[in-house]
Amino acid sequence: MFSRAVRPTISLTRGLTTTTRINAKVAVLGASGGIGQPLSLLLKNSPLVSQLSLYDIAHTPGVAADLSHIETRAQVTGHMGADQLDAALQGCDVVVIPAGVPRKPGMTRDDLFNTNATIVATLADACARNCPEAMICVIANPVNSTIPILSEIMKKHGVYNPNRVFGVTTLDIVRANAFVAELKGLDPARVNVPVIGGHAGKTIIPLISHCTPKVEFPADQLAALTARIQEAGTEVVKAKAGAGSATLSMAYAGARFTFSVLDAMNGKEGVVECAYVRSEETDCKYFSTPLLLGKSGIEKNLGLGKLSAFEEKLVAEALGELKGSIKKGEDFAANMK
Repeated sequence: MFSRAVRPTISLTRGLTTTTRINAKVAVLGASGGIGQPLSLLLKNSPLVSQLSLYDIAHTPGVAADLSHIETRAQVTGHMGADQLDAALQGCDVVVIPAGVPRKPGMTRDDLFNTNATIVATLADACARNCPEAMICVIANPVNSTIPILSEIMKKHGVYNPNRVFGVTTLDIVRANAFVAELKGLDPARVNVPVIGGHAGKTIIPLISHCTPKVEFPADQLAALTARIQEAGTEVVKAKAGAGSATLSMAYAGARFTFSVLDAMNGKEGVVECAYVRSEETDCKYFSTPLLLGKSGIEKNLGLGKLSAFEEKLVAEALGELKGSIKKGEDFAANMK
């Protein structure tokens, strides 16, 4: 189910793709930031993208001019400031949202809430008005709360489609693949570890028992590996010593997820990615599980599958925090004027 065959390739070979081209317009909201710039570069490199619309509150014309000189097919436009947000979104097929402030040492993703919640709500309102049928991929943290916020704003406009709204948790899968491969001496490109739950701390639940190829770890090593995957973002924040959070790996993961969405929209079959979405798989309203993607977004939620006793315990421990984060996001949206 989770074979490496469904993993998209981010190729730096010009013009190389295994998928029929479509004319897809992709917007990046927060395109001038630490994630937005490398993410926009990767998207510009893809033959799946015909128009790349870049938006931010500053510096976007320069980023757009820089990227427009690259010899790939995507036509790049830059939009700066609130008065250009609508133009950036009109006609978009996919919207990727890395906008927001990054974490600094000592901060949790939840500490970002007040600033990033307002940013995401503003962008959600613009998406609802300008591209209500677009696939919306949210990177802005805390994802456990920003997805409920965006969903509630879309509902207010009467355009919410849960099959087209995704919290991008792909970096957790990318990290799990890299860490397992490192421990087992495997090629990370051939490792696939589904990660379910949410996108913060103990809500990040790697399903090592579902890993392909099959791997096994002693209990103490499994616990240490799980903790490292859960706190990998903090590992980067500390290593950067105040200079930012995970930006390059997040850009890679965001591009990987966007390419999967575009591949599925193109008609490619068997595209599976984990993402944080509206869900009935647990008693949390939103939960990340492997999803089969199709032309209209989520084709099928593949669920949790059979869990080990260790993984069942992780899920049970995560639900309380996840419910609190969801409620926090919903309450914020409900109280917006």
